[in-house]
Amino acid sequence: MPMKYKRTKLAGNVGFSTIIDEKFKTGSLLIRFITKLDSSTASVNALAMSVLTCSSSKYTTLAKLNEKLSELYGASLSSFARKRGDVQILGVTASWINDRYAFDGENVTGEMLDIIKDCVFAPNVVNGEFDADSYRITQNELLDRIDAELNNKRGYALSRASEIAFKGEPAENSCYGTKEAVEKLTSKDAYEAYLKLLETAQIEIHYVASEENNTIAELLSDYFSKIKRAPQDIVFRTPSPVRSEVVTESDQFDVRQCKMVMNFKTDSDDRYAVKLFSTIFGETPVSKLFMNVREKMSLCYYCACRSMAPKAALTVDIGVERENIEKAKAEILRQLDEMKNGNISDEELESALLTLDNAITQVGDTPESYSSWYFERFCCGDEMLPEQLFTEYKNVTKERIIQAANTVKLDSIYLMLDKEAE
Repeated sequence: MPMKYKRTKLAGNVGFSTIIDEKFKTGSLLIRFITKLDSSTASVNALAMSVLTCSSSKYTTLAKLNEKLSELYGASLSSFARKRGDVQILGVTASWINDRYAFDGENVTGEMLDIIKDCVFAPNVVNGEFDADSYRITQNELLDRIDAELNNKRGYALSRASEIAFKGEPAENSCYGTKEAVEKLTSKDAYEAYLKLLETAQIEIHYVASEENNTIAELLSDYFSKIKRAPQDIVFRTPSPVRSEVVTESDQFDVRQCKMVMNFKTDSDDRYAVKLFSTIFGETPVSKLFMNVREKMSLCYYCACRSMAPKAALTVDIGVERENIEKAKAEILRQLDEMKNGNISDEELESALLTLDNAITQVGDTPESYSSWYFERFCCGDEMLPEQLFTEYKNVTKERIIQAANTVKLDSIYLMLDKEAE
């Protein structure tokens, strides 16, 4: 039986999508809260979402909650915070075994829905704030996560480059906010942020399973109908304007390998051609940047390009010795000029299409891939099937890629330099 997808609206402008594919042996539910990314609320929103999956009014400690999940054949429940351009996306995700595989006809789905319902709609609150122990656990975990990002030098370089490229725009902020902001927050702050998210966030829910279950939509509709909703208007694509002059910023760290991140921006509306440009330019092991900057000229340890469609931007990041920074930068720009001048072979185009085809055909391998696919379609404002997207890519001509390349301009550069060289 082919996969079935359906999206409906529940009470309070809440989107509910069911994705039914009989091959899955688990059910999963993912609730996304979509709000504007803001430096004043990023940390408290991330904290609020994390506390929800640490305990509930019924399972008042993390230990009790985990014990119950273990009893349900190792079911999982977690939270997350991400950003997509100028938008902060917070969520609760749960996964559990299908009832048909449980012993003695256990209603695992029903028990998991009760847990999710309690966590999201009846959290562990004492005197108008989150339970102190649950909040403290969550706060420490978030601080550890922020520290871990700092210790991941490549990830940190990309984060700093994002701050520079989108300075003055919401996208300059981390989805977790800052360590300083997290340390100042209280459990009452987090609880008030949770209430505001319930009221103002756009909410998209995805249920992925092997068979329909109308109970889920009915339960969620009932609970959301009790909340006075006033959702924000969210804009998912906010192109970032390119600077008139390239900005370069640098930091010095105790590292052996320098990092360079080059931010590029485009004003092209041809998103399919821009994606193919990015793929040919630097997203694969046979891309122009990898083959030339890394392989032929040995100027860097790694070299990768990423496209950020919501901001109409691209980044190229490399690990490089200090003495090779200028040479690598010059070669990266030379390869961009090559594409602008039409130096794109049939083999490069075919390889890029194969790469995109491989990524697209993996949609549906896991429940998470379905949820991610249809959420991205929601953000893009269409309900395109994977094969339809690949058809769009196949229809892109070299001329369109060249036109897209000619809209790409260098905006800013971030350098992570080694102290020892000084």
